[in-house]
Amino acid sequence: MTQTTTDRQPGTAGAGMVPVLAFAGIVVAVMQTLLVPVIKDLPELLGTAPSNATWVMTSTLLAGAVATPIMGRLGDLYGKRRLLLASLAVMVVGSLICGFTSDLLVMIVGRALQGFAMGAIPLGIGLMRDGLPRERLGSAMALMSSSIGVGGGLALPVAALVAQHADWHALFFLAAGLGAVSIALTLLLVPESPMRAEGTFDVLGALGLSAGLVLLLLPITKGSDWGWGSATTLGLFGAALAVLLLWGLMELRVAAPLVDLRTTARREVLLTNLASIMVGVAFYAVSLVLPQLLQLPAATGYGLGQSMVVAGLCVAPLGLTMMFTAPVYARLSTRYGPKVTLIVGMLVIAVGYGAGLGLMSAAWQTVLVSVILGAGIGLAYSSLPALIIGAVPASETGAANGLNTLMRSIGTSVSSAVIGMVLANTAQDMGGTAVPTLHGFRVSFLIAMGAVLVGLVLALFLPARRAEKPRLRASSEEPASGQDLAAGPVRGGFRGRVVAAGGTPVARARVTLIDRGGRRAGTTLSGEDGSYTLAIPAGGPYVLAATAAGHAPLAASATHPGGALPVDLDLELPGETSGVPA
Repeated sequence: MTQTTTDRQPGTAGAGMVPVLAFAGIVVAVMQTLLVPVIKDLPELLGTAPSNATWVMTSTLLAGAVATPIMGRLGDLYGKRRLLLASLAVMVVGSLICGFTSDLLVMIVGRALQGFAMGAIPLGIGLMRDGLPRERLGSAMALMSSSIGVGGGLALPVAALVAQHADWHALFFLAAGLGAVSIALTLLLVPESPMRAEGTFDVLGALGLSAGLVLLLLPITKGSDWGWGSATTLGLFGAALAVLLLWGLMELRVAAPLVDLRTTARREVLLTNLASIMVGVAFYAVSLVLPQLLQLPAATGYGLGQSMVVAGLCVAPLGLTMMFTAPVYARLSTRYGPKVTLIVGMLVIAVGYGAGLGLMSAAWQTVLVSVILGAGIGLAYSSLPALIIGAVPASETGAANGLNTLMRSIGTSVSSAVIGMVLANTAQDMGGTAVPTLHGFRVSFLIAMGAVLVGLVLALFLPARRAEKPRLRASSEEPASGQDLAAGPVRGGFRGRVVAAGGTPVARARVTLIDRGGRRAGTTLSGEDGSYTLAIPAGGPYVLAATAAGHAPLAASATHPGGALPVDLDLELPGETSGVPA
């Protein structure tokens, strides 16, 4: 799949781009935990049965899962900023719908529209990749990726404070206000990406994936209500398997699939996505356990008897620490690579859950556990988009990161279902009310630790970085040392000829230089004799892409050691039609 660009050069994004996109990510992540402080009161507030009230939470999850890969692909095709604004606008509409109703069905519709905005996360990551210079990209993507956890962690105390002192509908008006601010800031400070994927939107693929995800996530989220062995639960799992298999076969046959399964099957992408599920499980477990432990009455013998607001404040360091790990991740990743930072992050998560098994007797201990887990989850979450971006073509950044974000969402869904089942099955009766036990909390932490250890094993099998051999032909013309490749002295660059069969020169071929981050670093047209020159900002790995009418495109990697490097581009050699090396 090829990509096209406008004339804007990479690295020209405004200084406000990163905080604005991170704020957008935090805003949409807030939707996931917005109602957690009032979840136990929803049946009474909506005048319905508890089993029906859970759809208010489930609808947001399902909509987010469906929207994430679809919005990523639409952004690749039609503009990531444009689709980001659309996602935020849909969220604002959904928030206003919820703010003016107490009807269950209308509330479910509004909550689904709120969840639809989860597609903003991969869109923001894609905008950063396309618009930021290489030296800023690592920490920026880390902050954007962590915004899922940051938003969820920071929303708990704020939502608890609002719910405790105002009408619960105020939560939705607050969400609408945040969304409107995010839209305004995006319009003012975030430029549109020049990158476009070629092809059309795979409507059948989107419908098939949506149906498969709904069929999969419904029994995961509702299995404890319906019964894990019930005909409904098992039937939906079977239907999900059938639909997703058929969808996969169809995606392999279409020219422009919603998800390039061949790319997704690459070891680096596949293992990263599987590890993402495990990190999602680990992240959500602490969000489920610690607030309940903190709010249970001290009369239970293990509850900490804290108010809703204090409980939220004790868990808030989880999100804050994730935010502060972004610059730490950037330094570690620059030196050791995202694979190492993912492994370190998972080790820290495992340590955090191990410590949590014995640190449950005071509020300050839960804060300590939140800080440790936040650091580990922040490192792990920050590593995931870098691993994905390093393994897929630039034109598929949005869709690939959308799929990765979906994997995390599946992890949180699995965590919610499994931890919920454990806490329910280990609960004890106190005054006619089922109360989670300390044993149930510890089993939940052990499950989260087991999940992260599985993720650690997967991360260990990720391929190490290695130098790629350029599939280019060395030029016979050797420029003098330090010779200008364009019109004056430059630090270095590529120079050579674009040729076809038998060394025939190809005139007016477009030669594009793409850096390792997938951003365009320069472009030129070959002369009548096929010659071209391209200056580079610094030595390192690049991709030289050449296109010419009547010839198959070529994109091949070449590592520049500095100085002047002569390279011919032979359009008769096999190449790839992507913007990054395979």
